[in-house]
Amino acid sequence: MSSLRNRVNLIGNLGQNPEMKSLDSGKKVTHFTLATTEEFKNAEGQKVKETTWHNIVAWNGLADLASRYLKKGGQVAVEGRIAYRNYEDKNGVAKSVTEIVIHDVLFLNQQKEQAKVESLS
Repeated sequence: MSSLRNRVNLIGNLGQNPEMKSLDSGKKVTHFTLATTEEFKNAEGQKVKETTWHNIVAWNGLADLASRYLKKGGQVAVEGRIAYRNYEDKNGVAKSVTEIVIHDVLFLNQQKEQAKVESLS
């Protein structure tokens, strides 16, 4: 049960191409945004779509995979944990960020893309 304390599973579409950085320590980190969309009916019975944007972070080997194979608009499933961090921007203003640090990713539209490539050949 302890593994369920801080666990997030999301399925969505990438809002940007992943950006990878190599740190001085030798570690790699990749950042991208993921949009999840929920559909529901409001009090008037109208269908409403609500999109939520998530900041995603991948480290090391997973950072490599994400930066190589994920593209803006692609659909993925990710599993990870919520992380909160605070920092000061270059003007000294305190900022806080909520991120999903992932430890697993599943490329959901990879087969479609592969089929497109094969059909063009």
